[in-house]
Amino acid sequence: DKVGLKTVLSYLYVSPTNKRKIMLLSDPEVESSILISNDEGATYQKYRLSFYIQSLLFHPKQEDWILAYSIDQKLYSSMDFGRRWQIMHERITPNRFYWSVTGLDKEPDLVHMEARRTDGRAHYITCRIQECSETTRNGPFLHYIDVSSLVVQDEYIFIQVTDGGRANYYVSYKREPFMQIKLPKYSLPKDMHIISTDENQVFAAVQEWNQNDTYNLYISDTRGVYFTLALENVKSNRGLEGNVIIDLYEVAGIKGIFLANKKVEDQIKTFITYNKGRDWRLLQAPDSDLRGDPIHCLLPFCSLHLHLQISENPYTSGSISSKETVPGLLVATGNVGPELSYTEVGMFVSSDAGNSWRQIFEEEYSVWFLDWGGALVAMKHTSMPIRHVWVSFDEGRTWNKYGFTSAPLFVDGSLVEPGIETQIMTIFGHLSLRSEWQLIKVDYKSIFSRRCTKDDFQTWHLHNQGEPCVMGERKIYKKRKAGACCSLTRDYSRTVVSEPCICAEWDFECDYGYERHSNNQCIPAFWFNPSSQLKECSLGQSYLNSTGYRRIVSNNCTDGLQEKYAARSEQCPGKAPRGLHILTSTGKLVAEQGYNTTFIIRMEEGDLQRTNIQLDFGDGTAVSYANFSPIEDGIRHIYKSTGIFQVTAYAENNLGSDLAALFLHVVCPVERVDLRVPFVAIRNKEVNLTAVVWPSQSGTLTYFWWFGNSTKPFITLDSSISYTFTSEGMNTITVQVSAGSILIQDTKDIAVHEYFQSQLLSFSPNLDYHNPDIPEWREDIGRVIKRALVQCAQENILNYFFQTVEILFNALNQNLVQFELKPGVEVIVYVTQLTLAPLVDSGAGHSSSAMLMLLSVVFVGLAVFLIYKFKRKIPWINIYAQVQHDKEQEMIGSVSQSENAPKISLSEFTDPEELMDKELDTRVIGTQQDCCSLK
Repeated sequence: DKVGLKTVLSYLYVSPTNKRKIMLLSDPEVESSILISNDEGATYQKYRLSFYIQSLLFHPKQEDWILAYSIDQKLYSSMDFGRRWQIMHERITPNRFYWSVTGLDKEPDLVHMEARRTDGRAHYITCRIQECSETTRNGPFLHYIDVSSLVVQDEYIFIQVTDGGRANYYVSYKREPFMQIKLPKYSLPKDMHIISTDENQVFAAVQEWNQNDTYNLYISDTRGVYFTLALENVKSNRGLEGNVIIDLYEVAGIKGIFLANKKVEDQIKTFITYNKGRDWRLLQAPDSDLRGDPIHCLLPFCSLHLHLQISENPYTSGSISSKETVPGLLVATGNVGPELSYTEVGMFVSSDAGNSWRQIFEEEYSVWFLDWGGALVAMKHTSMPIRHVWVSFDEGRTWNKYGFTSAPLFVDGSLVEPGIETQIMTIFGHLSLRSEWQLIKVDYKSIFSRRCTKDDFQTWHLHNQGEPCVMGERKIYKKRKAGACCSLTRDYSRTVVSEPCICAEWDFECDYGYERHSNNQCIPAFWFNPSSQLKECSLGQSYLNSTGYRRIVSNNCTDGLQEKYAARSEQCPGKAPRGLHILTSTGKLVAEQGYNTTFIIRMEEGDLQRTNIQLDFGDGTAVSYANFSPIEDGIRHIYKSTGIFQVTAYAENNLGSDLAALFLHVVCPVERVDLRVPFVAIRNKEVNLTAVVWPSQSGTLTYFWWFGNSTKPFITLDSSISYTFTSEGMNTITVQVSAGSILIQDTKDIAVHEYFQSQLLSFSPNLDYHNPDIPEWREDIGRVIKRALVQCAQENILNYFFQTVEILFNALNQNLVQFELKPGVEVIVYVTQLTLAPLVDSGAGHSSSAMLMLLSVVFVGLAVFLIYKFKRKIPWINIYAQVQHDKEQEMIGSVSQSENAPKISLSEFTDPEELMDKELDTRVIGTQQDCCSLK
């Protein structure tokens, strides 16, 4: 009667900041209107809408500010609790709009949005609710982002950008500029979920390239940029709406304690950590069952396993629960045995934060906390009608049965009134399968006979298997004594003592790029270069030199090992320019006559503030800058004529210089070109080079071939060209393909030598499992193997080439060449076959990964080249070949068209006396280890 007899309602909202304000939404199939009450529903006012509301988002502080998302993906705002609305944007991604965060965003009415363009691409924008027009919207991230990737959570903003088929993740900490998230180099994520951003740290779940039903847990530094592995292969499943749910649970009330279900050899086991993911262990099973009989369960073969899902259904308690107001008390569904079971389950409780457990029921129950967590209420999960609930005042040690209905009730659900001091529960169900719903309100106040006094409490010491220091603190809590049927007061204090501990080994975790080995030492991963932190370090500035460790975020330990493991501040050394790159702001090699073209100059290493930059546009004009500061946003130039222009950037300081160039001209309508060249060629012998274009075009393509630093290309209409290299060394080849209005290019390097010998290397099968099959990984593995091979030859520096080569082959034949891929994973390198160059793959293919080693005699000594052939055969195509930079088939260059090159021994190779005048200068790379073993 308050809203009208013919009104059909769809949703009810209560203001989170003022419970007296209620908003009702009408059914959109009937009409579009809202009904507003300012007096807890005593009266309502009805307002017509010009749009249909799909969802509402209330401001966390301002009770009258609301965002409304419409069915047609438009976003509206109201500043008077829904009486008047104005549109903010016409294309917003569902569920990707957020209110400002107090203390971080300057304006309280700022809104973060993921907006869509008419072409479907998304970008991140912000604007104020009353000033949101095209001219007032801001773009904190300048490039397009992936659809449904914007997340604004606490101090962090996350976005995803896919480039070249690979997902890249970016984070903004405290609204600072976005930085790319750094995961370990070969994590190669398919999917990423932000689990938690509590305590100035990000917990993320990453599904990597070789995972299907599991995720790896990573934990970040304070800024959310550098992530290290916390736990591998954590179980995942799908929620009711298809959303991904990770089996990870954070214990409320005590920081640093998490539970996770990990897949171990096709079994799911529950692990617990007390230091935020640094160390994990299995759960100790109870000593006895409900009947008091001992449980014989020895780790690691038998342990306690728990279901860790938080209920998506508001009418059940979920499979595990804990409360901040009752530190250390956990209630969960689980089983004892070798793995997690979904059939034979019971209920378990821990009163000491997971150190020990007791069984409380043999079947599954819903358990709720009452009176600040001082009492537990349990109701059996059953399809049969019930009339009783169970109540415990001693953390589940004993239970009392209470009847809540005179007639048995089929329970459909129950709700505990919101609030941590609640003593009221609402149970609803039906008396029979055909009866109407029955709602029963259960008030437990009468059970609590009095208010608690100081004599009703006892102290409890937080610990981890007896160790009193958890997350760098020693804490003592106050708990109600078992059996005290008294109610707690609002001013009840739980923490009695909290003092810092001396820093110990377990208070530190390995820093980004380091891995913890069995001896508990943090060792750089094989792909990590510790000096990489100096890339942006300028002379006169300082940087933090990592010791391989970092203190766990939110850990409060002091002194002890703090000084030993803390990163040390050191002065940045002066560095010569290195890794100079020049590109256009669009990333394309095209410029239109009469329009601005913006060039971006990047330098991997060097002193940015003390390096002179010169840019020659190739059309007779050039500019010069004293340092990088004025050109951070790019250098603009307008070309007044068409043609091909070689744009050259030159960087110089008192320690050295570097040069970079690109060729800018009219582009052609092709999508991709792959320049196929042999990895190595013989001097003064003709070699074939081929450009393969995707997709194939029906029209004529023009090919521009650039060799080395030449200023004029060879121009052909054929996709292949023959070329003879007259000098030894590394040579750069660039091919540009023009068709229509698009131009694309590819660049490859080729090593030219007088002689070379090929050798196919193979690996132990365990390398395949860890092989993501991307160029960077293969290059890193190649460098590791090369260091091991050169190290084997270090004692033979004065020997001739063939003597040194024979030493290497003997070591390979005896399986002495090996390396450690990661802790516990040793990979052995061994010989497959020895042939003349070119190598002819006469076998049926190899089951394990393989690599082609080329040994070449050069003027300065022995050179080792590694060509990667992971999970590939080696087909021959005429006299050219390819080392792919993607996951397609790889080919290795030939200098002969013969299909059956004869096998030879070392004695059949060139006479060593011909090389007597050539100095062999083999350099040892890496640390001294046992011969051929490199970690």
